[in-house]
Amino acid sequence: MEAKFCHESRAVQTHRILPFHCNMHQTLYGGQLMEFIDNCASITVSRHTRSLCVTASMDQLNFIRPLHLSDSVCVETIVTGTGRTSVEVFAKVVGERLETGERYLAATAFLTFVAIDETGASVEVAPIQPEGPEEIFVCAGYPERQAKRMAERQASAQFQSGLNLDFPWDVH
Repeated sequence: MEAKFCHESRAVQTHRILPFHCNMHQTLYGGQLMEFIDNCASITVSRHTRSLCVTASMDQLNFIRPLHLSDSVCVETIVTGTGRTSVEVFAKVVGERLETGERYLAATAFLTFVAIDETGASVEVAPIQPEGPEEIFVCAGYPERQAKRMAERQASAQFQSGLNLDFPWDVH
């Protein structure tokens, strides 16, 4: 399968932060930012695979600086690595103080998606080819992040096996 360039699947979404997006500190709810990131990343992965995709995980979400009421939040996503059927998407979140034009790095995240067909079976995906300095920098860390995710998946499966599904009020 022929490699695709990062820019071919880049997605960018910009939103003004409104009162209903905010917590009592008048900053963007973390969960709202997660929704913005997942939505933008889903566009990126769909452009790359041209198939159905499901979010497998949101890894390493780093809240770096709060996003304030009336600032804008710009989410930019690119594919930064691929496995046989999985796709890693990097999200860069930039805030902007609209009164001054100051731009700041607000958050970063990596998400993993799995490409599937209509029956839910995994679909192979094209490899990725970075071009610019930032793309090359972020993509270079993919093998290490992928190995870490695989180890975390095994640990998570072991952890999950120790959890019960009883109703909370029936647990003694």
